[in-house]
Amino acid sequence: MADLDAQVRAADPDRWLSSRFVGDAQARSDLIALYAFEAELNAIHSRVSQPMLAEMRFVWWREQMDEVFRGAPRKGHPVLEALADVVARRGLMRTPFDALIEAQIGRAHREPHDLTALFVGPMRLAARVLTGADQDAAVDEAAMLWAETQTGQFAEARSRRGAANAALKPLPAAGFPAVAHAALIRPDEPEPLKRLRLVWATARGRI
Repeated sequence: MADLDAQVRAADPDRWLSSRFVGDAQARSDLIALYAFEAELNAIHSRVSQPMLAEMRFVWWREQMDEVFRGAPRKGHPVLEALADVVARRGLMRTPFDALIEAQIGRAHREPHDLTALFVGPMRLAARVLTGADQDAAVDEAAMLWAETQTGQFAEARSRRGAANAALKPLPAAGFPAVAHAALIRPDEPEPLKRLRLVWATARGRI
């Protein structure tokens, strides 16, 4: 866990900070494993400039999913081993992992970002890991808000925040770290988004 935690902290500081809200050590470790997997995929874009070479690396990851979901990940690969444990422990479906890899292949070929695969699917997985249940209806708007801020669509994100705040109301407290990073202030945004954490807590009568 320690190495993966450091990897996520360096590669994805926003979501790493969100993971600090998870009190249960096993749940935090499982969440970090998901984020470390994404960090591995995202790193390919900075390491490989040729689209076809990048695609080959993503295909390797897609093939590794066979072993991850069979419970026999590549030995000695900390991300794959941790991911296999999470998949088995939390009963995760393979579809969002495959969709994420395919979307990354599309990125390598300069295709438009598949925001659902790149952002919504991973947030759904994170919420399921933390709550043990399908929280899609609660987190989807927050996931799209996060997607829009990450892709520079700040006006769209601002217009979505009301719907995101409303949708979060039924989210169990344990699931909040799955969406907390959507509330972080972006220094490159002219009008910072309202912090979803505050709205979520207010709506649930916690402050």
